[in-house]
Amino acid sequence: MNEPATDAGGGLVRSPVAPLAPVRLRLDIAYDGTEFAGWAAQEGQRTVAGVLEDALSTVFRTPVILRAAGRTDAGVHATGQVAHLDVPADALGHAYPRSARPAGEPEFLPLTRRLARFVPEDVRVLGIVRAPAGFDARFSALRRHYEYRLATAPYGATPQQARFVTPWARPLDLDAMVDASRHLIGLHDFAAFCKHRDGATTIREMQRLDWTRDGDLVTAHVSADAFCWSMVRSVVGALLAVGEGRRDPSWCASLLGAAKRSSDFAAAPARGLTLVGVDYPADDQLAARITVTRDMRTL
Repeated sequence: MNEPATDAGGGLVRSPVAPLAPVRLRLDIAYDGTEFAGWAAQEGQRTVAGVLEDALSTVFRTPVILRAAGRTDAGVHATGQVAHLDVPADALGHAYPRSARPAGEPEFLPLTRRLARFVPEDVRVLGIVRAPAGFDARFSALRRHYEYRLATAPYGATPQQARFVTPWARPLDLDAMVDASRHLIGLHDFAAFCKHRDGATTIREMQRLDWTRDGDLVTAHVSADAFCWSMVRSVVGALLAVGEGRRDPSWCASLLGAAKRSSDFAAAPARGLTLVGVDYPADDQLAARITVTRDMRTL
């Protein structure tokens, strides 16, 4: 029969208790980007991540870091941003008392309500759940969906649209823009449309790029497996040059494969751009997706 272990003084030696693994949470987020200097936390700047991390750190009583599916630029909005954070298991109890949650209520609904009081009105956490094993908001994503909206009325955007729609009173040939967009679908090097970042690839797979019109509202629907810095606004800016008749539709195809950002066109203003959704694979494929995403792609 095994005897309990004792120390030199004859006292019982207690087995060390392994710390509990952190709990990964998925957050679905919406924000009006007008008064934010983008998503990523920056010293001395008001950012979406900075505001949310401050609130979450207060609620959990421990510093936390958010990782997002898309690091949107200054002035860009989101209705479908996704982020994750890792929280020490023992900190979950600080967020809300379990005894206060009615039976059958989603686990983190009280936390969602509480955060609504901690964050400003231009950012909202829409929902919080425990992330499945292997989930990473950025690297598990299959694709991101953006919409870019333009108001073509002679008076510009209405007051209700002003923060989210770019006024564009000049005539646009939507058929020419649709034609030019077709050349950008598929796997390409989009360096001509991206701000340079050391060590970052500019090879992306554009999966959707089309345009719709509803009266005076023109919308670009843009989806890709990932986007490099300023890519969506640059693509839209180039297509607007086509729509105004300053460039031929085939010109966009000639930009593909350029070694650096083209100076032949300006990026569209930030206010018209919104991240509207992020797609993920089935739970049992999340970890495998991370491996694929982290690979440095070549054409």
